[in-house]
Amino acid sequence: MSTQASLTGNGDQLKTLVVVFLRGGADGLNMVAPTHDDGYYRARPRIAIKASDATKLDGDFGLNPILKDLAAPYHDGSLLVVHAAGSEDATRSHFEAQDLMERAGDVAGGWLGRYLRFRGATTTGALSAIAVSRALPESLRGAPAATVMRSLEDFSLGKGGGPLQASLEKLYAKEHDALGTSARDTLEALRRIELLRNATYSPAHGANYERDDFAQGMKQVARLIKARVGLEAVSLDIGGWDSHITQAAIMDPQMRRLNAGLSAFYRDLGKTMQHVTVVVMTEFGRRLAENSAFGTDHGRGSVMFVLGGGVKGGRVLSRWPGLTQDVLEGPGDVPVTINYRDVLAPVLRRHHPKVDLAKVFPDYELKLEAVYG
Repeated sequence: MSTQASLTGNGDQLKTLVVVFLRGGADGLNMVAPTHDDGYYRARPRIAIKASDATKLDGDFGLNPILKDLAAPYHDGSLLVVHAAGSEDATRSHFEAQDLMERAGDVAGGWLGRYLRFRGATTTGALSAIAVSRALPESLRGAPAATVMRSLEDFSLGKGGGPLQASLEKLYAKEHDALGTSARDTLEALRRIELLRNATYSPAHGANYERDDFAQGMKQVARLIKARVGLEAVSLDIGGWDSHITQAAIMDPQMRRLNAGLSAFYRDLGKTMQHVTVVVMTEFGRRLAENSAFGTDHGRGSVMFVLGGGVKGGRVLSRWPGLTQDVLEGPGDVPVTINYRDVLAPVLRRHHPKVDLAKVFPDYELKLEAVYG
């Protein structure tokens, strides 16, 4: 399929990967509580999620009630929870852990950028990859093409750019090399985005997006997916998870944003979710034991969410180590029993079966997890 075909509305076969990074070390034990494990309640007498308050998942784990709207895709079989997941980095440093995870090792460029470079496709459009952000994330470094935007308004030639665009179209119509092809694709993307900007968007199936940046970013992504502009990869962040005191005051609002944005996106896309995968990840989790300030310190294992078409959801994927002192790592952390690469790899393969995973995740022996049935 050519990029031009995607931009002109025939991109039915394209799949879109949306990566949501929770920056600051989200507390997986607070988001998805191990309600079956007495060690959890012993270590967190004041801040643990009570089993009676949690939204029941599989009998062993429960969602924080703030994330209750994610129960719908979970019970639909479209949401997979991965627990005790993370990377091999043990520094517990935000900067080092995020850098390792976004690069997928001590290598140049980001894993998402390498995926787009080695996915086995022959074309890359102007809107193949976007970061809904103010800056390009490390994960997209090295991508053949990536656009940074906060909203559809950012993807334009500016006010009164119509005559300039017409001139550029006339100029590049005569060019038949790679530069000419890329320029024409970009101009066609600009034209298509202009049509989207001028149209009133009504989310489907009664979905309602909140006004915060994350929800509005997911809304923009939904519009682009429905417009079939050739969107293959998206990066979004929810920052502000780094809290060591009064954890509920800091992390609960971030969970509300995640819950509202993801659930609205899932509802809005409906059957289109069959062609979309959303992966939620964080650089590390939090220490098992609460501290004296009603918070938690930097830890290791946390949670990932995989939402979308073909996912073998409705379950918690985990090799749960138990929360006894003899298995805790370092100062008292949940060990990482599932490496994040082993969750990402099957997702990438589903989106592009010919992807060269050895180049996307170099110097790592993959052990693909059963994300799909």
